[in-house]
Amino acid sequence: MSVMTYQGYSARVEYDDEDEIFFGRVAGIRDGVGFHAETVGDLKAAFHEAVDDYLETCAKLGKEPQRAYSGQLSVRIDPGVHARVVEAAQLSGKSLNKWAEEVLGRAASS
Repeated sequence: MSVMTYQGYSARVEYDDEDEIFFGRVAGIRDGVGFHAETVGDLKAAFHEAVDDYLETCAKLGKEPQRAYSGQLSVRIDPGVHARVVEAAQLSGKSLNKWAEEVLGRAASS
């Protein structure tokens, strides 16, 4: 997997062997912003253009572009996993929130 970033937005990039194109989609927002190209250079330009177009469209519509999340995460997990997670946080001497933030941060960086 490859990731591109531009103006605070990131996109995951993939290759479609059948169509012989690179394609990507801006991550972290609900609005569907995608792009594609045949070469890496053109893909970078298409990504920049897609983000710029998204920002311009939001401005024209008077809509706030989607950005970072609030920092609140609600997750439903198995009660047994929940118990083990709470125990792991307590044994590490951290609050559940702090422990989860560190574990999720490490997982997201991998």
